[in-house]
Amino acid sequence: MIMIESKVEVLIIGAGLSGLTAALHFLKSGIPVTLVEKLSYPHHKVCGEYLSNEVLPYLEWLDLDLSSLAPVAIQQFNFSTQEGELLESPLPLGGIGISRYSLDHYLFQQAQARGCQMIHDTVLDINFQEELNLFSVKLAGQQMITAKIVIGAYGKRDALDQKLSRNFIQKKSPWLAIKAHYEGELPDHLVAIHNFEGGYCGVSKVENNRINICYLVDYTSFKKYKSIPEHRLQVLYKNPHLRKIFDRVRPVFDQPITIGQISFEKKSIVENHILMIGDTAGLIHPFCGNGMAMAIHSAKLCATSVIDSLKKEKLSRGSLERQYRRLWNQHFLSRITAGKIMSGILRKKQLTSKFMRILIKYPFLLSMMIKQTHGKPIMNPE
Repeated sequence: MIMIESKVEVLIIGAGLSGLTAALHFLKSGIPVTLVEKLSYPHHKVCGEYLSNEVLPYLEWLDLDLSSLAPVAIQQFNFSTQEGELLESPLPLGGIGISRYSLDHYLFQQAQARGCQMIHDTVLDINFQEELNLFSVKLAGQQMITAKIVIGAYGKRDALDQKLSRNFIQKKSPWLAIKAHYEGELPDHLVAIHNFEGGYCGVSKVENNRINICYLVDYTSFKKYKSIPEHRLQVLYKNPHLRKIFDRVRPVFDQPITIGQISFEKKSIVENHILMIGDTAGLIHPFCGNGMAMAIHSAKLCATSVIDSLKKEKLSRGSLERQYRRLWNQHFLSRITAGKIMSGILRKKQLTSKFMRILIKYPFLLSMMIKQTHGKPIMNPE
């Protein structure tokens, strides 16, 4: 087959939440952008599907109207231990419940309508040509793209990570995520995290009166059981809150969606001059409930850094990469660190019991914890 060559200024790999948001930012700023995505839309993704209100001003600046998707307003957070001890706290900023099926598809349609060049293909390899200060990106469909800027937004784990020899991909991760939608009774305003042995489960409403249940479990603990239903009955049901929820809901999906080898290891923000955003740059523990907002915020930080750099007559790649690293660490490093500390406590039963006793005695600490993993409302670029 003949290799087809094309040249672009900005190439984004992955049309998930962060990739699509970055594309819309570039388009609003008058910069042409090309986006490569291997999957078709719409499709479901493993995700807690809670979006903090901190990003809503930025999304409005991007001329996006999420109200058209009928999201659920969420103001309350509940947290329970394996034994069912329960804590409740208002969410300082609040958020919305919205499925990735609807949100990603909406962003995809908006990007297409505004002129983003979409390529449905798989990226096989990325090489940076030092002498030309350009990237060459090879696609499975015998296309070679030359790009000035490449942004990685392809998710938690991909074959590209192996190609790029990223450090985290060399280490096995024990985490398995399981997600499905259900019909049943659940308060609209509530997002809850319920602990169980070996993991924790997020529960909240999304649009169309559907309930999203997504949980993270240590695979060593999970593999003792023959199936997802058996593990649920033998382990999750020991938490009375989870038992009550599952007894009152009916599955919408034929089978739950799963994803394995989820890594919370530190990732490089810039790899071989590729700017990483969203989960490709770093993953906060799901019980923090802020992964979607961080993905959107990282897209903004990256896009504004690139735009500032492109406005200059000569692209200083080193300055661009330093600026983006600085901004990413400034906004996210402390959040991810706080998430790891909290997750470490929750994985140890004795520590969790002591932790809960402290929170029961001083309930304001739970609100402080939430603030540690969430940001302030995002200032618009202009």
